[in-house]
Amino acid sequence: MITLNLNGKDHSLDVPQDMPLLWAIRDVVGYSGTKFGCGMGLCGACTVHVDGQVTRACITPVGVAAGKRITTLEALHADPVGQALQAAWLELGVAQCGYCQGGQLMTATALLRGNPNPDEAQIEAAMAGNLCRCGTYNRIRAAIQVAARKLREGKA
Repeated sequence: MITLNLNGKDHSLDVPQDMPLLWAIRDVVGYSGTKFGCGMGLCGACTVHVDGQVTRACITPVGVAAGKRITTLEALHADPVGQALQAAWLELGVAQCGYCQGGQLMTATALLRGNPNPDEAQIEAAMAGNLCRCGTYNRIRAAIQVAARKLREGKA
């Protein structure tokens, strides 16, 4: 048995240590916000936070994440930074198909937690590992800037 702390709740799972965290989150626990994209950690659709760090769940073994605090998209509504980003995403109409947006939001949340006032280059660098087939990169960057500004001004 492996215990995963997902969004503040412990889950005891009877899974192999080398199972990708993505499948434990989606198929065993049932949280569907974390998506399968490429299976190689290159697209960012599977992004979660492990102890606050951006992590690709498709290439992270469950055994590596055991005993750590894992946050998925389902918990962003309870985080002030996540709330501000979700509101900015809606305000600017970022999503088209929406498939990559969970990973985009998870990466952007980690960025703003670590750097509440990122410039264009810092946003670009942080988001570089997240692919969007619809090409909404300009709106993603703009939404991050809007959320950062509102958080700094106390309007989020």
